Amino acid sequence: MKRSYYIVPVILLALFAGLYWQHRGEMDKKMAAQKVAAARILAEETAKKRLAEQKAKEDADKRQAARDAEERKKEDEKSATRKAEVDKIKDETKTYNARLAEFNKETAQLEKELATLRQEREKLIRESFDYSKKVELALIDKRNAELQVQRMADMVAKRANESTLAKSPTPPPAAPAKS
Repeated sequence: MKRSYYIVPVILLALFAGLYWQHRGEMDKKMAAQKVAAARILAEETAKKRLAEQKAKEDADKRQAARDAEERKKEDEKSATRKAEVDKIKDETKTYNARLAEFNKETAQLEKELATLRQEREKLIRESFDYSKKVELALIDKRNAELQVQRMADMVAKRANESTLAKSPTPPPAAPAKS
């Protein structure tokens, strides 16, 4: 039995080796076909992947270009808006500066008129004061003249009272009464 332990495994090993060598060619062909198929699938997947990456890159480039164009458009609109606002502000500044110059001229003219009117007012106030002064002096002269006339009248009346001609003769004494 001891021999059978060696012989049976050797026979089985020989059978296995025969089957192995027989199927090894087929297996190599199948493996080669599988490798070719796997390589072809891998190449197709790689090609698809490259194509997908290329499409994704193209799409990303298109989107980026669209974004850049949109940003440029927005920037151009902003700059155009800013330029329009700056031009509007410049025009308004010119308009307001012109109006300011007109107002300054008008102010200078009005200040000149005001100075003239003030001088006229001062002249009229002086004239009014001089006329008031003359009226007061005339009133004082009138009062003085009236006082002079009164004094002269008093003096004349006093002299007339003191004069003998102005005195009435004393009345004769009354006659005695007859009884």
